[in-house]
This record gives sequence, structure tokens and C-alpha cells, in this order.
Amino acid sequence: MADDIAISVRNLTKKYRIFGHPGDRIKQALTFGRMRFHREFTALQDVSFEIKKGETVGIIGRNGSGKSTLLQLICGILKPTSGSVQVNGRISALLELGAGFNPEFTGRENVYFQGALMGFTKAQMDERFDEIAAFADIGEFIDQPVRTYSTGMFVRLAFAAISHVEADILVIDEALSVGDAVFVQKCMRHLADFHGHGSLIIVSHDLATISAVSDRAIWIEGGVRDIGPPSAVCENYITRSMGMRTPADFQDSRPCDDKSLKDRRESLLNSSQTRNDIELFSFNTSATSSGTGAATIIDAKMLSSTGIPFNYIVGGEEISLVILVRAHKPLTAPVIGFIVKNRLGLALIGDNTYLRYATTPVVTPQHAVLEARFVFRMPRLPVGDYSICITAADGIPGMHQTLHRINEAIVFHAQSSSVAQVLVGLPMKTIKLSLIREHAQ
Repeated sequence: MADDIAISVRNLTKKYRIFGHPGDRIKQALTFGRMRFHREFTALQDVSFEIKKGETVGIIGRNGSGKSTLLQLICGILKPTSGSVQVNGRISALLELGAGFNPEFTGRENVYFQGALMGFTKAQMDERFDEIAAFADIGEFIDQPVRTYSTGMFVRLAFAAISHVEADILVIDEALSVGDAVFVQKCMRHLADFHGHGSLIIVSHDLATISAVSDRAIWIEGGVRDIGPPSAVCENYITRSMGMRTPADFQDSRPCDDKSLKDRRESLLNSSQTRNDIELFSFNTSATSSGTGAATIIDAKMLSSTGIPFNYIVGGEEISLVILVRAHKPLTAPVIGFIVKNRLGLALIGDNTYLRYATTPVVTPQHAVLEARFVFRMPRLPVGDYSICITAADGIPGMHQTLHRINEAIVFHAQSSSVAQVLVGLPMKTIKLSLIREHAQ
């Protein structure tokens, strides 16, 4: 195997024996294999691919397609029926919930146990434990038995444990489908940092995540159905598996010249059970942040058109996002911006003040407070958790200094929605269905 290859899979096949009754296993053993009391199920057939060092590969496929089996073969948990897996480096995995953790051990004991399995001494784990505990952020539960943990707490501890053991390869199987938005985004930032020096295999049913974080994608359906750029593989998977149309099917795509953003279905949507109710939480002063410290974001809130702070908003209505920043040093060309992210940290919408004031910057003296106001219609969002990342900078893009950035300055939750298959829902001026001619008999 070449030095730049982290994982090499060659002609990998995994078959299981399925017995119709527990006694059939004994019968077959007593006949020394001369009589067959089982049927074979092929989970994977002739799978081959390579993953380079530093590469992130996303694996997609339907339930039961063999994705988890493939990961267990790569991690050495299962033995292949035929073929081979070669791994170049230390591998750390977060597979199904509970794998590798003793429910009777405390969180602390399980962390040390996982370290021992990875070949670390107690002294080495002592050096890492505080960082692991801080990342998991489960407080005093670190010294409680794991069986008392919620699913979210377990994922926090498990991810913290596997991601702080200096592995060369990380394998993650759907683990980030649970957990709150703030923790999932923290995990995604950690994975982005890991991408610079290690290889990552991530399995997810969220195709947007696969497209966003992967260098390549592999579609598994008992074998390798497709492999290549994530966007192309995901589109192929959707088209063939879900019977959806490809972009080539849409020939008439004339743009609409109407500038109105108001959805003509607003009254209907807002009177139905799919009204996009969004619960807002207040500005989070304790959220993780970074920057030079030359300015501080001191407040952020969403206001109605009359200036009243929102606790709830409805997707599609007009809002004002107001951000206050205090300058601790004179600023020559301040820029304030925001990005709305979903629970996985994918950027959905955002903007900043740069273009509006590129030629007439708002020079700001020391100790002054800047107010940035963004007025827009909140898009309709699928049910789930979201956050707003806010940044204050000084200078022009590409040559600016980040003064203060708060990753999850405001967190909110969409409780119901008419949007399900896309990241955001856009206001529709017109949706029309009409019969243009009757079918001739």
C-alpha cells in the first residue's frame, strides 16, 4: 500500500448465515457441515476503494445497504468473508450508540477504558482527560454510570473520547444525528480542524452534510454503486433511489421579474398545522467566541417591524436582526455580519455591512457602540435547531481582522413546518396548476 493511502479496501465481501430456528445451528454443527440448515445473506459484495491520508469520505445508502457493516470491517470489529482491508495509522471510531462503552462504568472510567483500548497509558490519559471532559461538557455526570445518561449526553462523551486520542483516522456512523445544535456545530468545527491532518469517514443520511464536508462520496448498496464528487454522487443517489427528476428534465426555467418577497400562500400556511413556528432564545453571552478583542458583541436580538423583541416568529414574516458592538479601540472600517446555520453548522443565509459602507466606512472611536440592523423575511425552515453566528471585523474582506465572533450567539428552534426536503423554503409569488388541453379519446 502506498504511503499516501490511509485505507485500502480490496474485493471485500461479507456474508452472514441466517438460521430459521436456534436449533438449526446445533443441527448443522452435529452434521459437521454435511447438511445445510441455513441460508446465506450477502451484506457486502466485492467492495473496493482507497482513501488517501487527509481525505474526508462520506458514505451514503439506504438502511440495510451495508454501510455499518463496511465500517465495522474497516475498524476490525468484523472479519470479512473474503477480500482485505488495510489500514495505515491509528483508527478511532464512533459507531452505534453504546459500542465499546460499559454501561455500569462511570463516564470517567469509560474514557480511561477507551484510552487503554487505543494503547494509551493511564498517565497519558491523565494528560488528556480535562480536555475530553471540557469538550463533552456534561458536568458532574462524568462520574455517574453511563446507563444513567441521556442519548445526547452519551454522544457528547463518546465523541469527546474518540476525537482526543490523536487518531490518524476517524470513523463516525450517524452519531451526529442526535444532540443539540450547539454541540453538533462544535463537533463539526473539530472535524474541520481534524481534516487538515487526518482521514475521516462519515456515514449519514443527511446528504447536505455529506456534500458539505466530504472530498468524495461513496454510495453503498450491497456494493459500490457510485463513487466520486459528493454533489454528483448524492444527486445520482436521489435520482435513482427516490425516483426524482434530474436538472436536465427542467427545460422551461424563465426567471420571474417580480421583486415582491411575500408568499401568496401566507394566510393559508399560517392557518394550517404546518405554520412555521420558530421559538427564539435570548442572546447567549456564554457561547464560544474568538477574536482579537478590539471590539465586543454586546447584544443581538430579533425585533418586529414596530421594534418589539420577538420570543416567537413565524417563517416568512419580516424581522429586524439588531446587533450591538462596543469598540475597545478606534475602528477605521468596521464590518458586522451574521450567518444562520442549521444544527450541523451548514450556512443557510447571511449577510454583512461591507458593501453598503465600502466607500463610506463608519469610522468608530474607542468606547463607542455600533448598531447593525438587517431587515429581511425569515425563510421557512424545516423542523430542527438553528443558530446565528455573528462576527465583528475591521478592514476589507481578505485583509480584515476578526475582532469578535460568537458562534452560537442566538439559538432558535423551528417547531413545525411545511418545508421538509430542502434546507430553506423560499416565498412563492405564484404556484399554478392548470389543464391546458384534454386528452383525446
